[in-house]
Amino acid sequence: MIDRNTSVTEDELHVYVDGELPADRREAVEAWLASHPDDAARIASWRAQAEAIRARYGATIHERVPDRLTLSRIIRTRRSWGAVAAAAAVAAFVIGGAAGWLARGVSAAAPNSVELFTSDALVAHKLYIGEVRHPIEVKAEENHLLPWLSRRVGTTLRAPDLGAFDLKLLGGRLLPGVSGPAALFMYEGASGERFTIYCTKLNAARTAFRYDAEDNVGAVHWIEGSYGWVISGPKDKDKLKAVASAAYDQLEKRIPSPSQGAAGQLISRRGS
Repeated sequence: MIDRNTSVTEDELHVYVDGELPADRREAVEAWLASHPDDAARIASWRAQAEAIRARYGATIHERVPDRLTLSRIIRTRRSWGAVAAAAAVAAFVIGGAAGWLARGVSAAAPNSVELFTSDALVAHKLYIGEVRHPIEVKAEENHLLPWLSRRVGTTLRAPDLGAFDLKLLGGRLLPGVSGPAALFMYEGASGERFTIYCTKLNAARTAFRYDAEDNVGAVHWIEGSYGWVISGPKDKDKLKAVASAAYDQLEKRIPSPSQGAAGQLISRRGS
């Protein structure tokens, strides 16, 4: 029988997420995670981050390094050893798959913070709406949900009441964001459809609502007061805009939520 309190190291947790943990330790690590929710939450965050990296750079990971960035070309042109080291670093990143887009050269523009932010929100939405047992980290009825996420994200968070759309708040979770921690709130409808609201600090100019779609998922995002927001759900532009507008009304006009329960009002877009 596996002892659930058998100590597990940080290195083992990382190797477990990478799928390279030896079989004789995998069961012990899984038993440890079952009885240590904080470590289990960290594992979930690491996996979400890995999914975001794969979604963002997967298409370019195998691209050939341009001739002008190869070590032999740089050496032939007698550039500085600093440039050689930089080219080696680029090659290492391409081989490792962490930033394949760097290999495109100076003519290719890197994704900006808003593109990364919306991509992260969509990846998180698609990853967690499919979870049956653990779609959220903390349930809506638990009193520490909002104080905990507020503290980590850096602004007072409240969740919108979306009862008019037959959507019930399930709870939320903490995720890594573009420039710091991000909060994800999940809602579920009577037929099982799920919507999420994603929030993170974002140093970008204020925007109005903007709609994006990817596969069978749609999203409305906006930025204000140094925070970015994304409402994601099934690919239904009209409904998503209606949900976003309802949330916006609760936010800007400070409309009291229909039920002053755990759901409360929407998080302030101005960070208050």
